[in-house]
Amino acid sequence: MKGLNRKNKKSKFKRTIMLFISAIFLFSTSFLVGGYFGKKNSVVVSAVKTNENAKNNEQKNDNTKDDQKSNSDREQKDKDKKEKKSEPVLDPYKPDGKKVAYLTFDDGPSSNLTPQILDILKKHNVKATFFLIGTMANENSELVKREKNEGHSVCIHSYSHDYKYVYSSTENFLSDVKRCEMVIKSILGDDYETKLIRFPGGSFGNRLNPYKEAVKKAGYRYVDWNALNGDAEAEYVSVNKLISRLKETAADQEHLVILMHDAPAKETTVQALPSIIEYLKGKGYEFKLLY
Repeated sequence: MKGLNRKNKKSKFKRTIMLFISAIFLFSTSFLVGGYFGKKNSVVVSAVKTNENAKNNEQKNDNTKDDQKSNSDREQKDKDKKEKKSEPVLDPYKPDGKKVAYLTFDDGPSSNLTPQILDILKKHNVKATFFLIGTMANENSELVKREKNEGHSVCIHSYSHDYKYVYSSTENFLSDVKRCEMVIKSILGDDYETKLIRFPGGSFGNRLNPYKEAVKKAGYRYVDWNALNGDAEAEYVSVNKLISRLKETAADQEHLVILMHDAPAKETTVQALPSIIEYLKGKGYEFKLLY
């Protein structure tokens, strides 16, 4: 009986030892496997972070390139502005072997005629230069925006177009010009540069020499004309007369600066414009803008 009990104790002791060894083995295996997958996950996370860092660096490089391009564009724009300002007087008449026509419209914009003129220019794919009266621009600011947005040149004619006032002194003249400039900027934005003016009635003759010198010193340029449709020569001018007057004054000159008007009463100017454009195209003229 004692021998049987001793044998059972030994067997129970062996089972306990085996269970203890098995537990240690299972714990070790779990620890090793967990460590392996932990390392693997760390590698994956590290790879993801590396990719994210690479993408961030690429984005930073792209942003740097964009900033450099923007700065370059701004510098070029500033340079162009300075070059324009360095030209005190515009000379579009200088021959260069090319036939160029500059269509210009004074005394607008008007609510009844300027939209029709813009429609005609758009239809014929032609750009023009508009010399604005400040009071008219104030009344028709949306048309000023349309002129600019459709690629035309918006320039200064005067604020009041009052001959008695503007030609009473150079101070009054410059004040009226600057006031018109400020109206245009208030409509198109402060970054819109417009230093080109047309004298009310033109700058012809020696009497206006002091005014010419004054605007040059103030940083402005001015331009007159060497061809016209004659719409200011009478209160009413027929369409046929306008076309024939244009042909007469153009006289096959190489460069044409053509005076016309988009004031409210110049209805025949609108009616004659398509024929004038077709005539000039038929003569081989290229249409350009004044700045």
